[in-house]
Amino acid sequence: MALTPSTMLPLATPAPAFSLPDAVSGRHLSLAELQSDRATVVMFICNHCPYVIHVRDGLLKLARDYIARGVAFIAISSNDAAHYPDDAPDQMAALAKQMNFPFPYLYDESQAVARAYQAACTPDFFVFDGAMKLAYRGQLDASRPGNGKPVIGADLSAALEALLAGHSVGDDQTPSVGCGIKWKRA
Repeated sequence: MALTPSTMLPLATPAPAFSLPDAVSGRHLSLAELQSDRATVVMFICNHCPYVIHVRDGLLKLARDYIARGVAFIAISSNDAAHYPDDAPDQMAALAKQMNFPFPYLYDESQAVARAYQAACTPDFFVFDGAMKLAYRGQLDASRPGNGKPVIGADLSAALEALLAGHSVGDDQTPSVGCGIKWKRA
């Protein structure tokens, strides 16, 4: 497994707007219609990455807990589906239905959204405050495949708790790591 870290987009960066097709419904959904005035998590994931698979159950539990508290979660896959067919929209839809994703799973075929967010790996997490300014970018927690640490979402949870309490997240943030986004070949 190749290990790629987040690029750590500067804090306070406004959330780049997008409109992408949802793999499950086929509808184009925009950031403007999905965002929350409390906090919004934009995460770059995919179906086949061992780092995403490792955290998936914990991430789904965390998302369900925070969605109930008014936080929006948006998953985006930007991988090149031509070379990684497990990440094609039909496979995304099948996984989202099988795992009962509580959030939309959008497909960034052009990879323009990943580039706008400077996403580098899967999983890659971006948390925006109610004004849609970047408050956190980094890891879900310290768990990695094979390191024996439980997937509890400590880092992402701490960021969301701070925002929900009206506090700053702080800038001591650890980059996420995972598989590099599968960029299209020129």
